[in-house]
Amino acid sequence: MDIFTPHPPHRTFTIEETATTIIQTLKQANQTLGVAESLTGGGLMAAITSISGSSAVFHGGVVSYATPLKQEILGVDEQLIAKEGVIHAEVARQMAKGARRITSHGDNKTTWGVGTTGVAGPTPQDDKPAGTVYIGVASERRVWAWGPFNFSGGREEVRRATVREALCLLKDVVEGRVSEDMIVSEVEGRG
Repeated sequence: MDIFTPHPPHRTFTIEETATTIIQTLKQANQTLGVAESLTGGGLMAAITSISGSSAVFHGGVVSYATPLKQEILGVDEQLIAKEGVIHAEVARQMAKGARRITSHGDNKTTWGVGTTGVAGPTPQDDKPAGTVYIGVASERRVWAWGPFNFSGGREEVRRATVREALCLLKDVVEGRVSEDMIVSEVEGRG
């Protein structure tokens, strides 16, 4: 099931401002972050790690550009991909969950995971036009997904818009501004 964002894209915040706010908020709450990217190709991790002090909260991430990596490293369901393709809300959810899992180490569990999947362009993929994007955010108990976003512009504009929106949605979730009716599903078990 696709969940649409209840507000217009967060165009009023720059990527740097939003990443800085997230880093500060996570530090104050003693929380951590892991990322799984596809179409953004490391852009989200670059935005986060460009902020001084990010090492206190950012555990790491993976660029799972190839479909098999989404399955093997992140645990995205093979049957889901066979049925829906990789451009799908549930894929973003599972990527976010996978980001939490693979960036946790020992007793130090990653608090938040973010997943991005979509079509940067210029050509369509899986019958989805360029600019189609889904973003997932996972906590220990819940997983959210938003999309499809339909970003316009060239390849770099779509990737940049995705990074900006992923950061803004993460900020909303971390700050508790996402209502319970936005929850896509409860996570079975822990972690």
